[in-house]
Amino acid sequence: TPLWFQHISHSGQPNTSSYILSLAVGHQYSSLGTQRILCGSIPGLVPKQLRFCRNYVEIMPSVAEGVKIGIQECQHQFRGRRWNCTTISNNLAIFGPVLDKGNDRESAFVHAIASAGVAFAVTRACSEGSATICGCDTRHKGPPGEGWKWGGCSEDVEFGSMVSREFADARENRPDARSAMNRHNNEAGRVSVNDKVFLKCKCHGLSGSCEVKTCWWSQPDFRVIGDYMKDKYDSASEMVVEKHRESRGWVETLRPKYNYFKPPTEHDLVYYESSPNFCDPNPHTGSFGTRDRVCNLTSHGIDGCDLLCCGRGHNTRTEKRKEKCHCIFHWCCYVSCQECVRVYDVHTCK
Repeated sequence: TPLWFQHISHSGQPNTSSYILSLAVGHQYSSLGTQRILCGSIPGLVPKQLRFCRNYVEIMPSVAEGVKIGIQECQHQFRGRRWNCTTISNNLAIFGPVLDKGNDRESAFVHAIASAGVAFAVTRACSEGSATICGCDTRHKGPPGEGWKWGGCSEDVEFGSMVSREFADARENRPDARSAMNRHNNEAGRVSVNDKVFLKCKCHGLSGSCEVKTCWWSQPDFRVIGDYMKDKYDSASEMVVEKHRESRGWVETLRPKYNYFKPPTEHDLVYYESSPNFCDPNPHTGSFGTRDRVCNLTSHGIDGCDLLCCGRGHNTRTEKRKEKCHCIFHWCCYVSCQECVRVYDVHTCK
């Protein structure tokens, strides 16, 4: 389980002392500045992670920011699904035991989007000058094209991916199938960031004539990466676990379950257990159920009341909302609006 999301105790209950996640969801720790407090406050660090934290202490807030955008993107991508990355009363166990115990598609997506978020946030912080140990990427320029030249600050995706890889994968060193799955999906998330880097340009010249363009490598909006990873979730490859003996003992590896499908690449997500239906609360699977979830009465998709409510039916209530209406533009230059009260039907799962 990526430590930046949670630390789950043996009882299955969230340990709310997770420091990295506290950084991601609040500012109460923003004034902490010593290596001892920062790294020593994170529960359950393996020795390699502790060394990494102390060596790269100034970029740990960026790791936390990566957590935050990963959480937000996961909740956006699954907003209409039975499993929607719901937090528990906004506490620190953001994804619950589904991340701690699951070997299904949902766990695959969470690991990937977490790793991508951290790589993305660290890369962006470096290009903005927020850290002194990293900066712009000058290694991957190559010859400029016709009508433009290199300029600006190309974002160093390799460094961001290195931070994500060294910190996250340090926990995935067991010779079992879960570690193999997590390592693969962590890397798939990081690869997605690299795949979506594009050439961004700015025009120079009189009256915007664009006589000369300066260009640099830039990351896209994180939503682009989230959409890409959601497609990978939908097409994730089911695997089976194989055991074989090596010099260090028994080792578990993964192979595709179906030989007639194209084997997964480093760009794809993998899993080896079927997902629960997420209809009812189940702490063992990390399901919060769909009771009281808002559903779409007119939709025939997964966000519709029939599917989202798992056949239990739905309740309907009316809700009054204040909205701006009858807006008028005045020359020059402002808009005045009236306030109207409108009544909406809200449908929630039984």
